[in-house]
Amino acid sequence: MSYKETLLNPIQIGNRTAQNRFFIQAMECNDEDETGNPSEITTERYVNLAKGEAGLISLEAISVTRESRARDNQLMIKPVNEKPLTEFVKKVKDANPKSLFVFQLTHSGEISNPAFSRRVTVKSLPGYGGDLLSEEEVEQIMDDYVVAAKIAHAAGADGIDLKLSHGYLGSQILRPYNDRKWKFGGSWENRSRFAFELYERIQKEVNDKNFILGSKISAWEGFPGGFGTDAPDSPIIDLSEPIKLIKGLEERGAGYIIQSAGSPSITVSLTQVDKHIPYYAYLHQYFAKEFKKNLKLETVLIGSNFSPFRNGKNGLCAVSEEESSLLPYGAQCVERGVVDMVGLGRQSFADPFLPKKLREGKENEIKYCTLCDNCLELLIQQSKVGCCTFDKRYAQELARTRKEKGKLAIFHT
Repeated sequence: MSYKETLLNPIQIGNRTAQNRFFIQAMECNDEDETGNPSEITTERYVNLAKGEAGLISLEAISVTRESRARDNQLMIKPVNEKPLTEFVKKVKDANPKSLFVFQLTHSGEISNPAFSRRVTVKSLPGYGGDLLSEEEVEQIMDDYVVAAKIAHAAGADGIDLKLSHGYLGSQILRPYNDRKWKFGGSWENRSRFAFELYERIQKEVNDKNFILGSKISAWEGFPGGFGTDAPDSPIIDLSEPIKLIKGLEERGAGYIIQSAGSPSITVSLTQVDKHIPYYAYLHQYFAKEFKKNLKLETVLIGSNFSPFRNGKNGLCAVSEEESSLLPYGAQCVERGVVDMVGLGRQSFADPFLPKKLREGKENEIKYCTLCDNCLELLIQQSKVGCCTFDKRYAQELARTRKEKGKLAIFHT
């Protein structure tokens, strides 16, 4: 089977069918309106992704609360947002009803920005701080998640991604570092309670067998006590708890798992591999393989960090450009059972039409992400986010941001 056939082959997710093996990662763009509803530019972005024919598209992190959030202009999912979200989903679905569309539900916790919201924590990390959450506050947050899932369903989304990754509240609770003696800390039973009980409640209250549940998981956060480590004070990789997590989510109805790693505010180059260390991307395929072999055959495993492979011009050594380019390598991972779907994040900014171009035999027209990571700089600076290489609007936004706020040095050069 050619890589084109492999990547364009449909796949069953729960009771739904994705038209191909491409997944669009949740990519925050900080361009919602003042009430957290999708703006015209938000809508344009997701309409283009649907027209680009991705099999499964995830809405960027949409917050269940306005009180604590990481982005100034972050999408919100409260009762007041239901009507605008319904209109938004309809426009995306009208563009391509075959693309499945899920909402990534989140709460920012300790990475909430104190400049405009309340930073809260389950156990303060050095350099972060925040108000210590009580058990009652966490239970209220869980109520907010259930309401958000019901709104997503009512708005026409095909499912949700209950975010348990990248340093947001869901992953903060899961960490071995959360050894605080309370209902949601210490033992694995307590630390997994938030995720497992939310799945059970959402399954019961949404009560639609066609509504897909899944989660993005950071297999290893890459710092002492982070998720995927062997002790509250150790950085050493131990995947026993991540594997227990994905199995527990699967038992409670997860139709898919999105493998990821890192926590962007702490280990950004692990989450979004940069061009100076492209071989970090191989870690993601290792984590994906470990996840995949511990899941049932019908549970879809989505891999991450395929954007760095680009068109083979990626800085990887001891491998040919053809073998290491995104499309052949992604297909190889599918064929070998490492992943079921290929996740595209930054690449979806560079070219939202990649799947369609592949189907139409226009591979030579694909615009590949250059890994300049100017999009990440825009996100950190609370500016509107997009591809600064291929979209003039965001090149201008970057120039404006640097003029007003100064250049942000994210990586070594």
